[in-house]
Amino acid sequence: RQRMKGQGARLKEMVLAPIYANLPSELQAKIFEPTPLNARKIVLATNIAETSLTIDGIKYVVDPGFSKQSAFNPRSGMGSLVVTPVSKASANQRAGRAGRTSAGKCFRLYTSYSYEHEMDDNTIPEVLRTNLGNVVLLLKSLGIHDLVGFDFMDPPPAETLIRALEQLYALGALNDKGELTKLGRRMAEFPLDPPLSKTLLASEQFKCSEDIATVCAMVSVEQAVFYTPKDKKVFAENAHKGFARGGGGDHMMLLRIFEGWAESGFSQQWCFENFVQIRSMKRARDVREQLVALMERVEIPMIKNGVADSEPIRKALCAGFFYHTARLSKDG
Repeated sequence: RQRMKGQGARLKEMVLAPIYANLPSELQAKIFEPTPLNARKIVLATNIAETSLTIDGIKYVVDPGFSKQSAFNPRSGMGSLVVTPVSKASANQRAGRAGRTSAGKCFRLYTSYSYEHEMDDNTIPEVLRTNLGNVVLLLKSLGIHDLVGFDFMDPPPAETLIRALEQLYALGALNDKGELTKLGRRMAEFPLDPPLSKTLLASEQFKCSEDIATVCAMVSVEQAVFYTPKDKKVFAENAHKGFARGGGGDHMMLLRIFEGWAESGFSQQWCFENFVQIRSMKRARDVREQLVALMERVEIPMIKNGVADSEPIRKALCAGFFYHTARLSKDG
């Protein structure tokens, strides 16, 4: 942008319009605004623009040939976003963004040899690269016990299935014969990852079911909760730090955010003042309402503990996520 400004009137005005999933809705809408006269609009997009959006007037596409995909490592038990080369199908979709309403061109930042010989024909299905804990729990609850012989459209790796079975056994959802336990049947009622389902059920014992329902709803929201405008970065960071006061970790911070929003009457202005994404909060509220209805269905009494005493809430979280605990030894 600075280099463009340095060219002065020799170049047309440049309008930069980013688009990605975590961008607030009002900022996303800017990509559809008409381009000013004698100006050029440049849309900086993630793979969200591959198939789900059509922007009028796009004449040129620059394709770097990469995207971020969620991937689950069964050995570490952790999921992460990994930068990977796109498939041929995705590359063709990207090229199709240009010239939909008039003639256009696509500039690919990789060689034709890479396209022909190094790229996969299609994107790897999500079932082959994600945690299958919830899928295995659902299949078990439906009475399907032969998971290896099950007719998946895209059979997942055996290692991923074994890891899912091990996790369910550790959580108490399966017995030593691989059969669903009473706890496992209750866990299967919730459309959540098994550790979150176990956390919800453990909240009954620690008398903090309302708080845990809120935490699970906030964790389940895939979009970012915070946003930080470049022109108000200091104000936004100070507002975000305020939610961390009182300690207890990220889960307690998410609980404080939701309760602050609820106390404001679910106000949009409150989200604006605290640099919190209103869309994410509305999604969390909807998820929470569904979870509360399911908890009542499995006869979990709704009891509020409050953020002042975080110990029962942390105990319930540990009941579901003990898999990710570690002990710090004396030698560091």
